[in-house]
Amino acid sequence: MTYREILSRVDHTLLRPEASWSQIQELCDDAVRFQTASVCIPPCYVKQAADYLEGKFPVCTVIGFPNGYNETDVKMYETAGAVGAGAAEIDMVANIGWIKAGEYGLVLEEINRIKAVCGERILKVIIETCLLTEEEKVRMCQIVTESRADFIKTSTGFGTGGATFEDVALMKAHMGEGKKIKAAGGISGFADAEKFLSLGADRLGTSRLVEQAKKEADLDGQI
Repeated sequence: MTYREILSRVDHTLLRPEASWSQIQELCDDAVRFQTASVCIPPCYVKQAADYLEGKFPVCTVIGFPNGYNETDVKMYETAGAVGAGAAEIDMVANIGWIKAGEYGLVLEEINRIKAVCGERILKVIIETCLLTEEEKVRMCQIVTESRADFIKTSTGFGTGGATFEDVALMKAHMGEGKKIKAAGGISGFADAEKFLSLGADRLGTSRLVEQAKKEADLDGQI
């Protein structure tokens, strides 16, 4: 795959708590330049980014981030605000405590309630794989498959670990037809990115690939 093919699968991301509008603006400029899949940014900047991009480039934001234990009504309120501000994609953090307690019915209900607020917009469900057992990961693949969400996503990038090749392969083996996978957290370069895609990831959450691409004189034909 070429750099550009890989970048087209990237949600170019900046979610650090100290992120400023000038940094988000630069992120948007770079995403447009390298034609990534979207920009993934904090909710407070969605309207500014959507206006800046004039609705011509997808803005993604996060809900219940990064811990996932907000009340469902709060997550729905966040989602409605983000959608109203111009978000095209929503990455929600699942309630990890419910998963650990085996409360999968509550998890499924919450996902579907948030998807109802999203409407036709893409919804990705972050399950924070570093905190789950293999059995819990498999069960969450089943829950997301059963739900109306569009993607399962490995990580927030703020947990004790990020995406792993093993987790993406596990998801690929257990996700149902029509559902997609996003690998996020700790993707360090284009070689890793290409392997995640070959294992079944459809999207990648990272900022490093664009940063690396900016340093290259010629993007085409590199991979």
